[in-house]
Order: sequence, then structure tokens, then C-alpha cells
Amino acid sequence: MNNAESTTAASGLNWFKSSYSGTEGGQCVEVAASSAAVHVRDSKAEAGRILTVSREAWAGFIELTSSERRV
Repeated sequence: MNNAESTTAASGLNWFKSSYSGTEGGQCVEVAASSAAVHVRDSKAEAGRILTVSREAWAGFIELTSSERRV
């Protein structure tokens, strides 16, 4: 999916900022879920590129990065 298609597909979604993002700005990530995919973007570049992955891929990413699985 190219950037234009990603932006169009992701319009109208409810975006949520990472709980690790501070109130001062800086390095912030936002995530929005749709019925078929999860979208990730830089909160400082809302009109910029969006990474779109399947819900299954996102679940695998979360599982791998959860604190319970860290050694």
C-alpha cells in the first residue's frame, strides 16, 4: 500500500498516543485500529506516512515486546 492509499484508508480513525509519550512532545507514536488492520504514525507528522499492519501482525509485535516476555 502506498502512502496516499494508507492516508486515505486511515482517515476517520480514532488515534491514540503511546502511554510512554510525555506531555512535552518529542518522540511520540500514535496507533489506530480498524476492523482489518492497525495503523501507526508519528504524532508530529499526522499527514505523513502511516505504517499499516494486519491485526495478527500487531498482536505478534505486542506479544514480543511485552514486559512479561522480556528476559
